[in-house]
Amino acid sequence: MPRALWKGAISFGLVHIPVELYPSHNAPGIDLDMLDRRDFSPVGYKRYNKTTGKEIHTEDIVKGYQYEKGEYVVLTDAEIRQANKEATQTIDIQAFVKVNEISPLYFEQPYYLKPAKGGEKVYALLRETLRTTDRIGIAQIVMRTKQHLAALMVVDQVIVLNMLRYAEDIRPPEELGLPGEDAPKVRVSDKEIKMAHALVEDMTEPWDPEQFHDRFRADIMALVKKKIRNKQTHALMEPEDEVPADNSASNIVDLMALLKESIGRRMKPEKEPSGNKTDTAEEPPARRKATRR
Repeated sequence: MPRALWKGAISFGLVHIPVELYPSHNAPGIDLDMLDRRDFSPVGYKRYNKTTGKEIHTEDIVKGYQYEKGEYVVLTDAEIRQANKEATQTIDIQAFVKVNEISPLYFEQPYYLKPAKGGEKVYALLRETLRTTDRIGIAQIVMRTKQHLAALMVVDQVIVLNMLRYAEDIRPPEELGLPGEDAPKVRVSDKEIKMAHALVEDMTEPWDPEQFHDRFRADIMALVKKKIRNKQTHALMEPEDEVPADNSASNIVDLMALLKESIGRRMKPEKEPSGNKTDTAEEPPARRKATRR
């Protein structure tokens, strides 16, 4: 069980629910160290005093707010918490909205909320209330000296706190300069829409996250094993020259032909490659329909 990232209480009206905040994800990624290409020694990073140039230890570092150039007000973690104790210890629900009212653009990072000792019943009350009313609680929470907007929603038996972006953090899509729906170069025919619908229907299936796997990490680890086996651990591959993409207006595609070919490929049974298996860092789970990348 990971360590709680935050402890406090959910507050709405006069109700307080003691809770603990935990990460909901576990994405290992690929741990690559920085090396000096001349002798492949690890590259280190150290914190130093910009006035003296000397390295400093973590215990000697404090936080400060620069109110004038070169002048700071020092603030300890205790002082930051005391400045607004309620804000730093409370997930303050300010409104409830319908589940389908929030654009996906606003969702940023999910966390699990677990009831602390003594808060199990009122936690269950909020969970079932959100579930049966099909609502999301909109709240604010202070973490790491920053106030975040958040959404409290129910997933199975847990209340999930999903960090939200503020409206001012969202760039207006008008900046992209997209052509209007009636612009000649993006106008699509009824036949093309009908064919696209057929392809979507053919590819529609129940959502099953277990079908999708991080093949990129497995392929990188297979490459690492291959270079070790071939004694090429220090071999550096030079980047290949990239051919620039042709974005000219003359690059016109036949949408109907591509859609028909896509549907035709979906109808053909998938063949497993013959011969020896390629190097893999780990065996993926049994396939159900097709391996997703």
